[in-house]
Amino acid sequence: MGMEKLIYLLWKDTAKPQAAFNADLLGTVQRKLVALGAQRLQLHVIDDTVAPGAKLRFETMKPMPSAMVSFWLNAAHARGRFELVLEEVSARIAGYAVSEATVLPIIEAQPDGVRVPGFSQIAFFRKLPGITYEGFLNIWMRDQTRVGPQTQETFYYGQNIVVRALTVGAPPLDGIVDECYPIEALTDHLVYWRANGSEETFQANLKREMDNVARFIDGDSVSVFVASTYRFGGWTDQPA
Repeated sequence: MGMEKLIYLLWKDTAKPQAAFNADLLGTVQRKLVALGAQRLQLHVIDDTVAPGAKLRFETMKPMPSAMVSFWLNAAHARGRFELVLEEVSARIAGYAVSEATVLPIIEAQPDGVRVPGFSQIAFFRKLPGITYEGFLNIWMRDQTRVGPQTQETFYYGQNIVVRALTVGAPPLDGIVDECYPIEALTDHLVYWRANGSEETFQANLKREMDNVARFIDGDSVSVFVASTYRFGGWTDQPA
């Protein structure tokens, strides 16, 4: 496709209600980004629908972002006008150019303005100190690509390798993961961990996942939030 994927973490003004921030993103902001030529636009917003999943949130980065947006451009150097749109409504933005690997795709087009079913879990992190960058990518792209979907009830799994930061002061990151789960997994750990109602399977899947993650991710760097996801433009992922 010859394009670059850009991801931006967004922070709202502390005085602005989250619902008003979300309305700006899903309204004016997405329309302006599309008009400027953003391709494969996706917004992750924190709202009342995902509030029951607060226990899944993990806040190493402080303050935590209020939303995340991603889109594709022909080249990241043309991002200036797009960043201005994000800065109009955000107190702070942090942008990254990433290389995307879609392990589990969403192959049905999502209508504009309609949330993707279930919920998204966004995780961002750094590699484990003491292993090479090549080792980090090898474990993540080879082993975790298999372990994650086998131990968790995900129907979308996107891995984003951070290539470079695009904005001054962006927190240093090596990876951003975007996964979608059925809405029941917000509050039912047996659903989340693909346990089929079994506490024993839950414990086994949890251990397998955590043991593998500990091989390549710096646990002190991990931050996680859950969100409602919206896609704009009628696009789909390519079938795996």
